[in-house]
Amino acid sequence: MSVLIFLDQADGHIKKNSFEAASYGAKIAENLNVAAEGIVLGSVNDDLTALGKYGLKKIHTVKNEALNNFDDEVFTYIIAEAAKNTGANVIVFSNNFNGKSIAPRLSVRLKAGLVSGAVALPETTDGFVVKKSVFSGKAFANVSIKTDIKIISLNANSYKIIESAGSAEVAELQVEIPQSKVKIKEVKKVEGEIPLSEAELVVSGGRGLKGPENWGIVEDLAKALGAATACSRPVSDSDWRPHHEHVGQTGLTIAPNLYFAIGISGAIQHLAGVNRSKTIVVINKDPEAPFFKAADYGIVGDAFEVVPKITEAVKKLKGIS
Repeated sequence: MSVLIFLDQADGHIKKNSFEAASYGAKIAENLNVAAEGIVLGSVNDDLTALGKYGLKKIHTVKNEALNNFDDEVFTYIIAEAAKNTGANVIVFSNNFNGKSIAPRLSVRLKAGLVSGAVALPETTDGFVVKKSVFSGKAFANVSIKTDIKIISLNANSYKIIESAGSAEVAELQVEIPQSKVKIKEVKKVEGEIPLSEAELVVSGGRGLKGPENWGIVEDLAKALGAATACSRPVSDSDWRPHHEHVGQTGLTIAPNLYFAIGISGAIQHLAGVNRSKTIVVINKDPEAPFFKAADYGIVGDAFEVVPKITEAVKKLKGIS
């Protein structure tokens, strides 16, 4: 028996949310008195033995360049085989794009119970009960998994990354790689920007900025903070900003440590995509804007006056000229 954690990677590097999943899975393994093991698909440049500091005892790798491009069907097959070979009875994913795509397929293949969007460690004193986020983060549910194999996908920023001394054994997993049904003709990547899904800090703007010509104040603050930029749906729909920056119920769901909302009213659809942020700062001249109810800090004022002052203060604090 073991806990198997899927370690997501991109461009040869393990993603930050995989460190959260590793720490979470290692703690589950400790509570169940079994080993925590990871699985990495594709070519990775990182030192995988160092993942032992997150509590992992062994890392299973499948080094094949074909796996550098995500294919949910192929990944599901390989992880299912890995689970069988390692005797995994708990499998952990990050609840990101890849995890959301693989976990349900794996659940069907292994006839395993699945809880997606977990926000806390399972309660194992009486069964196996997982707390999860429901209704776009407005409530929680406790779900009991009774199948022999259990699958959990962890929401970002729901469990702290725990580091300690340790080194993991790395072993190549011998498994058949099925032929992909997907043919990739072209890959287009946004260069020179911090990916929203990985960003710790995000500065976001809405219609309160009045037009794309005013977006400089958002970019200036983001640059000073070392943050990614985002926007509300009306902004992307109006082509003020590219659609990959749209956060909300119909866009990206993010969970940064700090989220600046500038000129965004805070409609429920937008909140659904950002309400897992650890700290939310709202800047809006309308004191009745719904976003203030969800904010940790709120500033009622004109964004064109307030934001440049915050940017200047950040630059002064960081010694940026």
